[in-house]
Amino acid sequence: MPLILIGLGGFAGAISRYLVDTIVAERTVGAFPWGTFAVNASGSFVLGLLFALAAERAILPAEIRGPVMIGFIGAYTTFSTYALESILLVEAGAYGTAVLNLGGSVLIGLVAVGAGLLLGRAF
Repeated sequence: MPLILIGLGGFAGAISRYLVDTIVAERTVGAFPWGTFAVNASGSFVLGLLFALAAERAILPAEIRGPVMIGFIGAYTTFSTYALESILLVEAGAYGTAVLNLGGSVLIGLVAVGAGLLLGRAF
């Protein structure tokens, strides 16, 4: 049952991502991807809020954590997880690991996208 609930949360998160991205993109001008920016910022805020309620205050019930934090927010934006994990590493005093996570994820992400583009364009 937890997997089904996580899947349903993911469904809702993906639809929400599409709607927020589309609504924001339709109302802004220029080349900057404001829709994606809004999704990443709002998703990061919500994940931080939920983490504080779940892990630090024990207000969010365990049965809701997976469907909401993994399913919904995970489908809405993975950037929020990256941001949260980086902050938690800094708070734990693991500064080197935090820098590696921040820089490495960006670098590897760019390299992976570039490689995917090259491969996809080769066909």
